[in-house]
Amino acid sequence: MSYSFIALLMFLTMFVVLLTGRHIYAVLGGVASVFAFILWGPGGLDMGFHSAFTLINWYPLVTLPIFVFIGYLFSESKISEDLYEMIYVLMGTVKGGLAVGTIILMAIISAINGLSVAGMSVGSSVALPEMLKRKYDKKMVTGVIQAGSSLGILIPPSVVLVLYGMIARQPVGHLWLAGVVPGLLMAALFILYIVVRCKLQPEMGPAISKEELNIPLRDKLKTLKGGILPLFIVLTMSGLFFLGITSLVESAATGAVATLIAAAIKGRLNWKVLNRVLDQTLSISAMFMWVVMAAMAFAAIFDGLGAVHAIKDLFLSHGFGPVGTIIAMQVSFLLLGTFLDDTAMLIIVAPLYIPLVVSLGFNPVWYGVLYTITCQIAYLTPPFGYNLFLMKAMAPKEITIMDIYQSIVPFVLIMLATIGLLIIFPEIVLWLPEAHFGN
Repeated sequence: MSYSFIALLMFLTMFVVLLTGRHIYAVLGGVASVFAFILWGPGGLDMGFHSAFTLINWYPLVTLPIFVFIGYLFSESKISEDLYEMIYVLMGTVKGGLAVGTIILMAIISAINGLSVAGMSVGSSVALPEMLKRKYDKKMVTGVIQAGSSLGILIPPSVVLVLYGMIARQPVGHLWLAGVVPGLLMAALFILYIVVRCKLQPEMGPAISKEELNIPLRDKLKTLKGGILPLFIVLTMSGLFFLGITSLVESAATGAVATLIAAAIKGRLNWKVLNRVLDQTLSISAMFMWVVMAAMAFAAIFDGLGAVHAIKDLFLSHGFGPVGTIIAMQVSFLLLGTFLDDTAMLIIVAPLYIPLVVSLGFNPVWYGVLYTITCQIAYLTPPFGYNLFLMKAMAPKEITIMDIYQSIVPFVLIMLATIGLLIIFPEIVLWLPEAHFGN
């Protein structure tokens, strides 16, 4: 029996056991341990053990629970509601203005918490009822919220890019800067689509009357203050990091302190909120750690079988070529995304693909941005896109699942176009990190 066949059997075994509904960390770790023991005896178990604990010793891992904490605290303290009120005043009189404002809101939230689900939560609780009340088309509303939430795992600080950095052994600072221009480009393309669509079909996003926004100057100025605290958090966290004043871990810590100060200034920091945020942070962080450690163990055994070379031969033997291989990888992520979340896809498949990406001569930082956008598309596509069902759970009853499916089509096409641009022009991704850190 060849090692390539054993690697394929190991991979198929993992997917079959996943279908039983077991926890993913138990499946990954269990399958890895069984195959290591069968192939190499008790000593084979050390391969997975050492790989998992190498990750534990990676100091930037400390940032993971801190960013999760920042995201949940920002949402629970309702600073986002004040921010949306400011955008509402500034953009309300433009056709599709609230939809454009929602994309801007999501981009700002992304620069604070780095979690896609946080954007979905804020958009559904704050922006969705306002747009529906203003007679926005329901497909425009749900599409905008889902598309805007996709920015959360691309614009720094991105939790997914931190995880990718762990697995790919790439500096997180480079990955974060690599996500800035593509993230802003995608947000700009979303806004361009909304403006053009609402210009051609005003009923999709009607403007708010000037009379409705005719509020005293004092109240307008008070509303504009809603952007000060989020700006303070962004500058304290990402700004100090990119200026070279703080390290990655220090920037995460200063961001957490800044968010605590902002919540206290708003009078929304109490023991009940803090306890809820800490409980959510501990739950999510523990889940991440168990899954990532199990995945690293699985990848160590899988790679020990020479599986990476088998995958490379599989792609190249079919005449894909280097660029075709990259495209085929992205298609596989889209298919996997129908039943796995972005973290599961990253930890299962990325350790297998990243060595292949490097061997083909591509930059792993560039590929990390491609992966991030692709897995978010998988979140947004039927039949089992995670964000689709999350949107349905948060939306009012008059919005059907078919409305949600249809709403995301134009935004997914924009995201695919963005991937195409990044493949053709990799400088879009690499220019900023190279300018800041050097080659």
